[in-house]
Amino acid sequence: MKSFILENDIRVFCVTAKSFPDGIMEAFEKLYASVDLGDRGRQFGISRPNQKGQIVYKAALEEINDGDAEKFGCEPFVIQKGSYIFLDRLNFMKDLQSIGRAFHELISQPGIDPNGYCLEWYLNPNDVRCMVRLEDNKIL
Repeated sequence: MKSFILENDIRVFCVTAKSFPDGIMEAFEKLYASVDLGDRGRQFGISRPNQKGQIVYKAALEEINDGDAEKFGCEPFVIQKGSYIFLDRLNFMKDLQSIGRAFHELISQPGIDPNGYCLEWYLNPNDVRCMVRLEDNKIL
């Protein structure tokens, strides 16, 4: 397991999946349909349980310009700067369950932010970085 510091907040705009995990692809498709190809920044998946314990998943793209969330009719969200632990999953499409296993391992670590979320950072079409924010001032 590795760690790094995200130096700056990342503003993104999101589409919430209707269900998890079945609605994830539909959420990304809806997100892509609302955005011009040139307006796509980094791609993320954001998830956390709600009060009922159900996972809420948001497909997200980094804002390239201020106001992109409103321009594209999407929900704004800020990925918080700070210390993160992560596990990379290469060729994740060959084993989608590897993402869930990575997050189970990450959230079992001490010092994670209790108000945080599971963050997927899609590095390219094949590889994803599974990340969890640590409490302020914590570093593994």
